[in-house]
Amino acid sequence: MQEDPVIFVVDDDPSICQSLTWLIESVGIKVETFPSAAAFLKRHPHDGPACLLLDVRMPGLSGFDLQNQLAAAGRIIPIIFITGHANVSMSVRAMKAGAVDFIEKPFEDQTLLDTLNQSLEKDRQAKREQAEKREIKQRLGSLTAREREVFKRVVAGSLNKQIAFELGTTERTIKAHRARVMQKLQMRSLADLVRLAVKAGIGLKK
Repeated sequence: MQEDPVIFVVDDDPSICQSLTWLIESVGIKVETFPSAAAFLKRHPHDGPACLLLDVRMPGLSGFDLQNQLAAAGRIIPIIFITGHANVSMSVRAMKAGAVDFIEKPFEDQTLLDTLNQSLEKDRQAKREQAEKREIKQRLGSLTAREREVFKRVVAGSLNKQIAFELGTTERTIKAHRARVMQKLQMRSLADLVRLAVKAGIGLKK
């Protein structure tokens, strides 16, 4: 079961952390606050939908430093920068590095809440897609080398007799391999098999 959504706030100003906590919790979303980037990095990655509200200027690691370290570690999380010291170059830098938004203080409460909800929904969708890809990879890993060869040829549109000729075996053997592929991959039709191949990034060209 996926964990509940959570908003992480990283800001060295306790009053900002408190006000953001009150605002976000008022709409029923869990909040965790951290006084520094280093403190947040010690937190175990969250499995459920999440978003990071991040100050730019902080003692020690800056918000940009944290953004870079998370990317380098493969910890993908939507980031919204909040700062009272914004300029165009900072905003461009943040967005180029993948930030969702760059909001200047003071900001409208509803604007922030809307951005947070949109970010959580995008993260929710991304995590669903990641889980699906992991499951597909696991299923594909259950195929034997020969079954994988048959699978690739089937989704590329080859007929059983063509596959048999290419692999130097009989059409009956290919039918048996094809049936096991369908069973292992839990597919009911050729269309389902093709869709799975597309999601797995397997080429469909002969």
